[in-house]
Amino acid sequence: MTGPEIKRVKRIIPKGRLVIIGGAEDRNDNNLPEIIEKQSDFTRYDVLKQLLPNFRHKEITVLSIGSSLPIRSVKLYRKVFRKIGFHATKFVMIKDKGEAKKIKFINRIQKTDVVYLSGGDQLKFSTVLAASPVMDELLRRYYDDKNFILGGTSAGAMAMSNIMIADGDVNEGLLKSELQIYSGFGLLDNAIVDTHFIKRGRFGRLAQGVITNPGQLGIGLGEDSALVITKGQLCTTWGSGTVVIIDGWEIGQTNIADAKEDCPVYAERLIVHFLTRGCRFDLKRRVLSKPPIGHRQSK
Repeated sequence: MTGPEIKRVKRIIPKGRLVIIGGAEDRNDNNLPEIIEKQSDFTRYDVLKQLLPNFRHKEITVLSIGSSLPIRSVKLYRKVFRKIGFHATKFVMIKDKGEAKKIKFINRIQKTDVVYLSGGDQLKFSTVLAASPVMDELLRRYYDDKNFILGGTSAGAMAMSNIMIADGDVNEGLLKSELQIYSGFGLLDNAIVDTHFIKRGRFGRLAQGVITNPGQLGIGLGEDSALVITKGQLCTTWGSGTVVIIDGWEIGQTNIADAKEDCPVYAERLIVHFLTRGCRFDLKRRVLSKPPIGHRQSK
């Protein structure tokens, strides 16, 4: 028996790929980008390699919102992306809504093979880029260009979804909290994305987001884990971490509407999937397909 398929008006199927990454904290300097340097028994840079198209000498553009990236971060980005095969790494720092209209930034999006949204503040990504000429060009490339890849880590990944968590309490139990939810880019039209999911204990807040919005799937990305998404719905898990999918489609009884803040929340038939490297998941059909059951990772 397969999960439900939500009926919608006919949707445009994107030709490009999304790569959403859960972030990584194997670094000593908080100003450094979230690029992992060590991946235990897995191939080094396994997650980031999913950003590289299957042909050589391609260019990646790192897009950040707010102030300029520190010089040390720029150097590290260049070093890592050179190692995984990009011949050039460019940088776009957009400070405000006005800069998101500049022709030079639109031209950069037109020329690059991959756009990589850095970490930071997902609300800034959404408010600065949404409904801007730069975002229009990103959408055009994503929907029309089969060779284009749009990636994001941490805040950059969280902004990809339709409903975006901007902030919320993290508790050991599922307690109703003041969950701040805003509109994201809408590239994943039936999902809410959360990152640093395991290490920062964010199950409760993502579960609340799904219980409150049961038509949305919750995607919890562990650190050093990623989903590569094709056709806007077909996902493959990469990296050494875990991806958690929370499905609220079959929720029965719940007190989410009546519970007061900081009160425990209950929910009946909340479905949870745990995905590891190689698992495939269909966001539209809400089912796991071809899981690597019994598969042992090579060392």
